[in-house]
Amino acid sequence: MNLKLDGKIIIITGGSRGIGAGIVKVLIEEGAIPVIIGRNKKNILKSVGDYREKGHKIGYAFAELTNQEQCQQAVRSLINEFGKIDGLVNNAGINDGIGLEKGSYDAFLESIKRNLAHYYYMAQLVLPELKKSKGSIVNIGSKTAITGQGGTSGYAASNGGRNALTREWAVELLPYSIRVNCVIVAECFTPLYEKWINKFDNPQEKLSTITKKIPLGKRMTTEQEIANTVAFLISEKSSHTTGQLIHVDGGYTHLDRAL
Repeated sequence: MNLKLDGKIIIITGGSRGIGAGIVKVLIEEGAIPVIIGRNKKNILKSVGDYREKGHKIGYAFAELTNQEQCQQAVRSLINEFGKIDGLVNNAGINDGIGLEKGSYDAFLESIKRNLAHYYYMAQLVLPELKKSKGSIVNIGSKTAITGQGGTSGYAASNGGRNALTREWAVELLPYSIRVNCVIVAECFTPLYEKWINKFDNPQEKLSTITKKIPLGKRMTTEQEIANTVAFLISEKSSHTTGQLIHVDGGYTHLDRAL
């Protein structure tokens, strides 16, 4: 589909792997110029290099997203390079297993920094440019905020925060015609998900117990399915959609899993 994203500068945090990489791929297919911000220099340079070899326009900046100064430098360098920012996809994060019983106060706060605080700070940094472009923000969230998972208090709380910030920013940014939405993921087989599955004694058996509970198709959501929805929400094709929490999960979160 033609989302009219030609030449749009879209920042994607953590865009070199997993869902972020899927978002970058779809944005390029739609004519946008994705810009990856993250800390994994090796993965980012490989991703950018692969696209540039094929003649695609793509940008990048390195930053540890929990470091305010590095985030400032990254955004500043991208504005200097491209002259504008049309959209932000807050994607980076990790289900870090900081629970209640076996966690700690300090580890919990660190999890909030890794998974929520940079969503706020990145949005604040790009806001002046989004005001000019009347751009949009898409936050990536997780079903853990709604269903719980057990043993991951920091990540679940962060995703609850992502949902709340989506609604809060949608209200606050109405005067600037900046739309804010959230795509909520349940079961998507990313490299991090695979790493988690492989921790079990029988990974394939564990994976099977999960997929059979996904109502639509008894399968995992693909990265492209997440990315397609993100691209739609970042585009003007969704021009009257804001403050929405959109679950791209095959019905996992809300439908009866006995189906």
